[in-house]
Amino acid sequence: MTVSRTICFGFLAVIMVGTICLVMPFSSSSGTWNDPIVALFTSTSAVCVTGLSVVDPGTYFSFWGQFFIALLAQIGGLGYMTTTTFLILLIGKRFDLRQKVAIQQALDRRGMSGSRQIISSIIATTLIFEITGTFLLLPAFVPKYGWDQGLWLAIFHSINAWNNAGFSLFKDNLIGYQSSPLVVFTITGLIVFGGIGYQVILEMYIWLRDRILKKQVKSVFSLDFKVATTTTVILLIFGTIAFFVIELRNKATFGILGFSDQLLIAWFQSVTPRTAGFNTIDIGKMTNAGLFITIALMFIGASPGGTGGGIKTTTLRVLTSCTKSILQGKEEVLLYQRRIAFSLILKAVGVFVGSFATVIISTILISLTDPKLPFIQILFETVSAFATVGLSTGITGSVTTAAKLILIVTMYIGRVGILLLMSAILGDPRPTRIHYPEENLLVG
Repeated sequence: MTVSRTICFGFLAVIMVGTICLVMPFSSSSGTWNDPIVALFTSTSAVCVTGLSVVDPGTYFSFWGQFFIALLAQIGGLGYMTTTTFLILLIGKRFDLRQKVAIQQALDRRGMSGSRQIISSIIATTLIFEITGTFLLLPAFVPKYGWDQGLWLAIFHSINAWNNAGFSLFKDNLIGYQSSPLVVFTITGLIVFGGIGYQVILEMYIWLRDRILKKQVKSVFSLDFKVATTTTVILLIFGTIAFFVIELRNKATFGILGFSDQLLIAWFQSVTPRTAGFNTIDIGKMTNAGLFITIALMFIGASPGGTGGGIKTTTLRVLTSCTKSILQGKEEVLLYQRRIAFSLILKAVGVFVGSFATVIISTILISLTDPKLPFIQILFETVSAFATVGLSTGITGSVTTAAKLILIVTMYIGRVGILLLMSAILGDPRPTRIHYPEENLLVG
């Protein structure tokens, strides 16, 4: 039982427990036993912080069913190892070297020192943002739904936004609040900070603290911080402009709305493909160009160490920097005057190829099980599942059982990570002293 297998089986165990909880009669609003496929799909979607759903969570599930979805999304967002380590810390036990290695791999850290402090800071950061989001959403929900239901709506949506899950208790998701700056900026703020990574938030906090306290300390941001923040800003600006221009004349989305509402929707639509899954317009009525841009943003996803999925912003920057170096005739890859290690380049290539292959295979399989569905909708659904986004053109509930099982597997692969899953299947690589001769190959 290697570390990678422990993490993969841990996620499977949480999914199975969640399925059992959701299949129970007390989790259904009708008080009857739930469909096992619906329970399995919903549990997988929650643990994998995807947000795809074959039913309407707000009406199909009871309060306890909705509570289990929020709890599963919280566990999935934190990660299996983070959650179990936090429970170990709560009961006062010390964790050994094996658990430190598991935390290192789960959080993609370079070292094992300070694991206890990292876990504590992750839990504290999560609670601070989710509680803040809850209080900000109260004025939007309480006046219409009352304190009891309004408070639960605020808590549920805050948890799902921070963990980039995307489940909503409203039948039209957040379309009814597309013109509300409070809801739009609160949800998008939680999505961005939840997906940008805990290390980036920590560095940002230290920098702000030193500025406020006027400490004469020169702040040196890490390469992770620079790459994650700049790439995120670039993608958000690009997405907002692109959606605004492309959907401006589409009366089925926001073409008939006012300028301020159009900007709000374009901004929200730029943020939510970063693996969140909320929507303020009908995704199925977007133009093909808008759908394809959404697919590209979903595939890229969030940043390492965050609650989002996709190939991650750092993978994109490493690959684009490799392309830039080749075009400039350079023999090394540079990012912010730092040379990227060859092993990191190989990892980025492996992530991209493995992710691309997973999406292609899932798309082909669903095309065979549901041949009447348009190709763009199938591709959109599979990328949304793999990148743990949760956006849908509206076909999730109508696909065959075989297609639902394919989406379940795709969501699971996207959450644990293609490299970690392959490591769990094949085992840890063994070092070798054999080196083969080098030979040139025609490429391109």
